[in-house]
Amino acid sequence: MTTESRSPLALDFCGLAFNTPVVLLSGCVGFGEEYTRVKGFSNRDAGAVCLKGTTAQPRLGNPPHRVFETPAGMLNAIGLQNPGVDKVVDQILPTLDTTETRFIANVSGSTVEEYVEVTRRFDDSPVDAIEINISCPNVKQGGVAFGNDPDMSARVVEACRKVTGKPLITKLSPNQTDIAANARVCIEAGSDAFAVINTMMGMAVDVENRVPIIGNNQGGLSGPAIKPVALLKVHQVYQECRNRGIPIIGQGGICGAEDALEFLIAGATAVGVGTALFYDPLVCRKINAGILDYLKRHDLPSVSHLTGSLQLHESGAAKCKCRTLGACRT
Repeated sequence: MTTESRSPLALDFCGLAFNTPVVLLSGCVGFGEEYTRVKGFSNRDAGAVCLKGTTAQPRLGNPPHRVFETPAGMLNAIGLQNPGVDKVVDQILPTLDTTETRFIANVSGSTVEEYVEVTRRFDDSPVDAIEINISCPNVKQGGVAFGNDPDMSARVVEACRKVTGKPLITKLSPNQTDIAANARVCIEAGSDAFAVINTMMGMAVDVENRVPIIGNNQGGLSGPAIKPVALLKVHQVYQECRNRGIPIIGQGGICGAEDALEFLIAGATAVGVGTALFYDPLVCRKINAGILDYLKRHDLPSVSHLTGSLQLHESGAAKCKCRTLGACRT
């Protein structure tokens, strides 16, 4: 692709060329083949597609109910239902059209050894990058236990780094005290990029029967309700990434172009779309069009010029010596 023909939406992510900054998030599009059946959808609408969370052995997932709509959001507790990495690599990946978009594997596990096993299998496959899911709030073991402990996060990243040469994207949990500190140790352990954030932990109650509605008792909250939190976390992680060339996929409640623009300005290189796909399967095209319009109106040559362009209020900075928003105690 020549410089002259490059779309303003195109960007580089860990050395991978993305058509657009929009990434379809793991768990929302199956193993990449589901949305090819939606009339009007094109893989070129997305810069990358994150495949469903995959473990070493097949998993049946959690008991129902697994999904529940909440005000401005959705609770889910699927529990990493998947056919196991061997079937994904041997039977599913060969059916995907890799000419129009990038595919990112999502690695999950209950032990460090399982993360390593699955990462090694995906390293010998056509996927372009590997996302390490150390922050899933919907499983009994692993997941959020790794993601909320910086030392454990680093152990997983370091172990996976040793068995793959593909870009490693660490998916960070919002359910922790200091997400920037976790990002820092993950960078030192070998993470090439971050996905910020995963879902927040939540619950819904059946008041008539006085039991949790979700069969797992708790689940991950996604959708517009978590967007303000996600934006702040992206901004905080960006402080650790901006001088190291570490890109971020910003995600959490993105439903339109303005949402996507907020994340880019706060520090994201690309933006993840998930829950919005359930009620508007063609939302990616609308987001791309809105970003293009913004670039034209502001005379910006490419979407990359938006990343980290947030200008903080000087009045707040003068009163506060904290390095990041959210650390403030004034």
